[in-house]
Amino acid sequence: MAKRYNPADYLPEIHAWVESGKTLRAYCRQVGKPSYGLVYDWLERDAEANSRFAHARDLGEDQIAQECLEIADTTQLGEIVTQKGDGSTEIKQADMIEHRKLRIETRLKLLAKWNPRKYGDKVEHTGPGGGPIQAAVTVEFVKTGSADSNT
Repeated sequence: MAKRYNPADYLPEIHAWVESGKTLRAYCRQVGKPSYGLVYDWLERDAEANSRFAHARDLGEDQIAQECLEIADTTQLGEIVTQKGDGSTEIKQADMIEHRKLRIETRLKLLAKWNPRKYGDKVEHTGPGGGPIQAAVTVEFVKTGSADSNT
């Protein structure tokens, strides 16, 4: 027999999970948790829960943005293993800066997709001095010959 889930037992935990910057999909993949589709069914039926979830998602996005700063500011040591031509191996410890850049870039791109107004690139189309764009059309009529070409 399939397990029956009560939304009231899970939605507060889901909201807290999403507020912390974790994904709903990751929550639902845990053993004993409701499926992703079921959670969205609950949200479609309950406007208040849906609004609360949207707010939780907004807070979670802020957490992800703050996490980018932490990643940038925190050195992450790792090993660089190099196989030499003579068969020996060289191991160096160094900051994994490229890995940190990738982690930050991935998060920022996702934020821009999820919430383009807040995290996307700002594109403004304005005229001089920030004013409205003005368009002008000029039409010039050119006379190409006499109107009565038979005379």
